[in-house]
Amino acid sequence: MLAFLAGCSSKGVVLAGENLRKLVALTARLRGPDGCPWDREQDFDSLKALLLEEAYEVVDAASARDFAGLEDELGDLLFMVLLYTRLAEEEGHFAVDDVIERVHAKLIRRHPHVFGGVQARTAEEALRSWLAVKDKEREATPDKSKESNSLLDGIPAHMPATLEAYELGVRAAEVGFDWETIEDLLDKVEEEVEELRRELKEHLPEKDRRIQEEVGDLLFAAANLARHVRSDPESCLRFANQKFKRRFRALEEEVSRRGKKVRECSLAELESIWTEVKVRFGSS
Repeated sequence: MLAFLAGCSSKGVVLAGENLRKLVALTARLRGPDGCPWDREQDFDSLKALLLEEAYEVVDAASARDFAGLEDELGDLLFMVLLYTRLAEEEGHFAVDDVIERVHAKLIRRHPHVFGGVQARTAEEALRSWLAVKDKEREATPDKSKESNSLLDGIPAHMPATLEAYELGVRAAEVGFDWETIEDLLDKVEEEVEELRRELKEHLPEKDRRIQEEVGDLLFAAANLARHVRSDPESCLRFANQKFKRRFRALEEEVSRRGKKVRECSLAELESIWTEVKVRFGSS
């Protein structure tokens, strides 16, 4: 269980290991005959939404650099991991030791530039080393349930569509099927916008599937644009959402200060106030 802590100080290893053991034991107790009725009622399906919620709360705390909140949310996420592991152990599939040892072995195997004879001086070289190991793993353990094995296999079906688009681009880029420059991608975005304009001139947007497809193509290109600027579409969109909320709330406050309600304002009034708010907030 403690193999993954090998890089810590001896005191840190003992403390972290003991705390992890306590949390594992606590999780087992909660699932036990005299444990919590709610925890005992959970199964692999009922925990899905909770796991995603905890993961997004971690992302929110990390984005805000709220380190007290991040410490708390990481603990909640760790508990969800241990709860899932406990469910698997109860059914005889694997235990927490197996999970830790498996990821420990995988990380050593996929970092030959750290633990082996491969050299990687940059992040790009390290990524190429990682991907080369993954390719060997795929070749060594083909999925015999499929007629053919694709680089796109294994992308979670329930992943948010923006992240799926990002991951599809990552997988294709592994074999060089990618836009060469950001400018190429910007040209692609502009191309998709023009195609959407043409469809909108010819068809009613609420009745034509081709328009939905064109919007999808535009979003797919934008998701991969995020990848090319070393970000991801979920993070980019979350920043945009937060910025919009800050500005819209400021707009509501300004409208209220003028003795009116937002619904009572014309579009021209709202746009004028919105422009003022943007100037006030700058790029934030």
